[in-house]
Amino acid sequence: MRYAFVVRRALAMGVFPCAGSTRLRVLGSVHFALSTERVICIGGGPAGLTAAYLLAQQGWPVTVLEADPNHLGGISRTVEQGGFRCDIGGHRFFSKSAEVNRLWRELLGDDLIERRRKSRIYYRGRFFDYPLRAGNALRGLGVVEACRCLLSFVWAQMFPPRPVRSFEDWVTSRFGQRLFRIFFKTYTEKVWGMDCREISADWAAQRIHGLSLWSALKNMLTPSGNDQRLAKTLIGAFRYPRRGPGMMWEETGRRIVALRGEIHMGWTACRVIRQDDGWLVVSRNQAGEQRRDAAAHVISSTSIRDLIANMEPAPPPAVAAAALRLRYRDFLVVCVTLTADRGLVDDQWIYIHDPGVQVGRVQNFKSWSPDMVPPGGMCFGMEYFCFAGGDLWNLDDAALVALATEELLTLGLARPGDVEGGFVVRQPKAYPVYDDGYAEQVANVRRFVDDQCPGLHLVGRNGMHKYNNQDHAMMTAMLTVSNITAGERRHDVWKVNQDAEYIEDGRADGGARLVPTQAA
Repeated sequence: MRYAFVVRRALAMGVFPCAGSTRLRVLGSVHFALSTERVICIGGGPAGLTAAYLLAQQGWPVTVLEADPNHLGGISRTVEQGGFRCDIGGHRFFSKSAEVNRLWRELLGDDLIERRRKSRIYYRGRFFDYPLRAGNALRGLGVVEACRCLLSFVWAQMFPPRPVRSFEDWVTSRFGQRLFRIFFKTYTEKVWGMDCREISADWAAQRIHGLSLWSALKNMLTPSGNDQRLAKTLIGAFRYPRRGPGMMWEETGRRIVALRGEIHMGWTACRVIRQDDGWLVVSRNQAGEQRRDAAAHVISSTSIRDLIANMEPAPPPAVAAAALRLRYRDFLVVCVTLTADRGLVDDQWIYIHDPGVQVGRVQNFKSWSPDMVPPGGMCFGMEYFCFAGGDLWNLDDAALVALATEELLTLGLARPGDVEGGFVVRQPKAYPVYDDGYAEQVANVRRFVDDQCPGLHLVGRNGMHKYNNQDHAMMTAMLTVSNITAGERRHDVWKVNQDAEYIEDGRADGGARLVPTQAA
């Protein structure tokens, strides 16, 4: 954007240059910022902050607009109350990307500690290893049920479902119907709110990659941590920030500011205006104030649905309708705090496959890092998957804490006298839903952005409507920065997929992460 042109536009709007600065401001509650090569990052999660940091390191003026007034990191933030820290969703820091690992080490150094993974499945009063180990699973089920499961498995090998269309078909063909119902059905349906017969087999092929009853038997004999070729599901060690994942992103924010970048907390982008020579982003804070930021590039990690709804001029009706049809699964974490650690469990995660409770997964924050809780204390994150506006989402905090406490005690993970209280963290748009037609809807939006929106870049989980892990979101930002600084599209960020083999094996599969889709 030419500086003289921007000055003329600013003067016409009643703003004036600040002495000794290329930034502009206006009297009252409207603020204006500009630069000849400024980049605006909508969203202060892993993707937006990674992009801003890498650009700031190279001397690019950057502005980050983050809607949360208190926390950086998006779904990777850490929320603290009374010395208890909550990780929203749980974040293992593991990546096959050397660049991502290098950046993590650069940001946190010795505060990125190594942890051994421990996670289990809870089913009807018993714990089972996760990933599944055949011997452990069959022993835990008892002789009679184990025999039934083996017979069910043999039957599935002799008469496999044809065609393998749904999640249920895929898992049954590899484990048998009985093991499917015990170890897969309940949890999957809690997470996605869909019947397993309505979920595409592609989801199972991606998320249970490399596992079958035969591979589980092999895994029982070969420790997962010793085999570098094992699927990501089986990785036995990871790194973790000493005080939670938000520690990483708060540090990133500090460095961006130190490099003269700008971060504005509590500002939500409400208008994204395409201009002849760049972009103008209008944002608003909770007090109703507005700011206007002009730039040559906009990097958006906000949801596609919100971005398209806020664009001016309005996108074609087909594109607007496609974005509006995209759906999201929302998420509650009810943190139940305890005054004592009785040593009952030391898992990071416990997957609750028992249909008798609503909770889908339980985090033990002390096992992520001892610094997540006060000395001697404990905190369990009871995770509930839901839709915003539903009955569970609309319960007040006191009712949610009471429900989570009751279910924690029902599961036998705590003793009544040790429960101190709790607090609730709500996370809207936690998971992009891959329902029927989602791929076509995203493709419509992508074509519009590629063809008609030069300088607009979609990154991250919600920015691309891709169920990416944290490291994949970062990689989309890294490749986008490379494209911006090179002045040309050298990388197709849509090829970044969930296995982090997006660069290493050269796959060109379009980057479609295989998560629950409506079965054909």
